[in-house]
Amino acid sequence: MIDIPAGRVTLSDRRTERTWDVEVAPFRLAAFPVTAAEIAGEGRLPAVNVSWWDAVRFCNARSEREGLTPAYDVHGEDVEWDAGADGYRLPTEAEWEHACRAGTSGPRYGPLDEIAWYRANSGERLHEAGGRRPNGWGLHDMLGNVWDWCWDLYDPEVYGTYRVLRGGGWFDEHWSCRASVRRRSHPTLHVDDVGFRLARSGPV
Repeated sequence: MIDIPAGRVTLSDRRTERTWDVEVAPFRLAAFPVTAAEIAGEGRLPAVNVSWWDAVRFCNARSEREGLTPAYDVHGEDVEWDAGADGYRLPTEAEWEHACRAGTSGPRYGPLDEIAWYRANSGERLHEAGGRRPNGWGLHDMLGNVWDWCWDLYDPEVYGTYRVLRGGGWFDEHWSCRASVRRRSHPTLHVDDVGFRLARSGPV
């Protein structure tokens, strides 16, 4: 995992034309999305067809396996994040965008064809994790290949329990593969361009 320094990020939503600033504390983020090998024991392709709930359960199971305190308390259809836990968790969307930008201020951290698999260069298929150039902090596939689930609710007043997705995927056009783009989906969604990556509160 990569140590991500503290910082400040300005989030924006095109639908509501709203912007808001968030202070991000130091944390750790996996250099790659979770792969099929980590879930099923084979392959370097990113794990896909993984719901938000699947990702939460994976975080807790891996934490318990490694003797860490699970980050999530799951009670039926409700989940609470224990921010003081040292176990694995999903990044917040502010953490995700801060890590994706890696100190840059533009829409992307490099030329899109060098850093991301997207519709124009992917052959309309998923690719192995880490096949494109990482950002300045050593994080691969922050844009393209698979969307990453984040912890946050998208807009609970309008969309209820829908959670945030970030990063763009292998089937997306170039405009979806930008650091600021937000997408939403129901936490039970399973689809072939959505995965996740692990975070831990830090410094660890």
